[in-house]
Amino acid sequence: MSSMKVAKGRILVGKYELGKTIGEGSFAKVKFARNVQNGNYVAIKILDRKHVLRLNMMEQLMKEISTMKLINHPNVVRILEVLASKTKIYIVLEFVDGGELFDKIAANGRLKEDEARNYFQQLINAVDYCHSRGVYHRDLKPENLLDSNGVLKVSDFGLSTYSQKEDELLHTACGTPNYVAPEVLNDRGYVGSTSDIWSCGVILFVLMAGYLPFDEPTHMALYKKIGRAEFSCPSWFSPQAKKLLKHILDPNPLTRIKIPELLEDEWFKKGYKPTSFTEEEDLNVDDVVVAFNESNENLVTERKEKPVSMNAFELICRSQSFNLDSLFEKQTGQVKQETSFTSQCPANEIMFKIEEAAKPLGFNVYKRNYKMKLQGDKSGRKGHLSVATEVFEVAPSVHMVELRKTGGDTLEFHKACENSLSLLLIQKYKSHIRKSATQI
Repeated sequence: MSSMKVAKGRILVGKYELGKTIGEGSFAKVKFARNVQNGNYVAIKILDRKHVLRLNMMEQLMKEISTMKLINHPNVVRILEVLASKTKIYIVLEFVDGGELFDKIAANGRLKEDEARNYFQQLINAVDYCHSRGVYHRDLKPENLLDSNGVLKVSDFGLSTYSQKEDELLHTACGTPNYVAPEVLNDRGYVGSTSDIWSCGVILFVLMAGYLPFDEPTHMALYKKIGRAEFSCPSWFSPQAKKLLKHILDPNPLTRIKIPELLEDEWFKKGYKPTSFTEEEDLNVDDVVVAFNESNENLVTERKEKPVSMNAFELICRSQSFNLDSLFEKQTGQVKQETSFTSQCPANEIMFKIEEAAKPLGFNVYKRNYKMKLQGDKSGRKGHLSVATEVFEVAPSVHMVELRKTGGDTLEFHKACENSLSLLLIQKYKSHIRKSATQI
């Protein structure tokens, strides 16, 4: 396909035209993007070079990127290439258009056992492949599992560690507490492969039950339950599923079931189809080396024209009718992590009204130009709720306001929008509302 026209106001990095933000974490932002040479969609993880250096994370980042470059499996999100400018590092990733598996559970509750088994089989395929390459994820949870029309994709290798020896003990306690193994919480060193198996077991339980096997209001109580593997399966679990979960959620890593044994389990084998794919040869990390090289010879540049209004590509990115499931929302009933609406109020007034509405709800407000971060002052089920807000001009005297969860619990975000913030904004503006999340 020939080169495609780049919309006015769009940031162009190398051959990629950047779109909306689709994810945000402590150290990185993920944007939807388009390859202007062939029209293919990708996701680009963007990191600030100075921030990485200031936190002394350059070595960890190189390890993460190199790790991902070694992974080539249909159930794992692939890294396509790495670019760098003077100020940023760009990790170009495979774009998965189905959204988080967590969204499906949050919207519809538990999955049927056969459907849960199918996802679990794909998860084990991915984990087994990663372990065979010396890669341990260490933060497996439904939020890091993407669903592309029934095909599972494991994402977010930010906490993974590359190890030349499978039996080498890892000593960095990380991951989401509800999903991590007892030996990780004990912080006495652990084998990455067995701790990942535990997390897979918690995920299987959540898929079939719709809730966590270990969930307590305090970390102390939670750690005790995990350490003793104190959980009970609901009545609708089959006896075979209960038996397997007991073997997976074994608090002793030495006696916990291993993947070869798991693959032979009767419940697991039902309908099982091993993943068939052809591995690419000569995978290398040459572009990683180039990206981290101090030389300016291979740096890309960011080209941007100051936008007068939101261009057509940006507007389509926020249109419900555009058919890319996880980015351009469809009426699927899934719980999403963002919502947006339009208003005819001036941009400055919109910013003021959002701040006025947010502060009584317990949010601390941080503003910069027409962007705002709302940080909850109370810790919820998954930490402090954090919401990124941005105001765009879509036409003269018409603005679009986007609210996106960047931290905390997705359901708490939707509750806040439904019960308070969105309603206050709707009442104050009396403007046309377009929801990106059908559950709000």
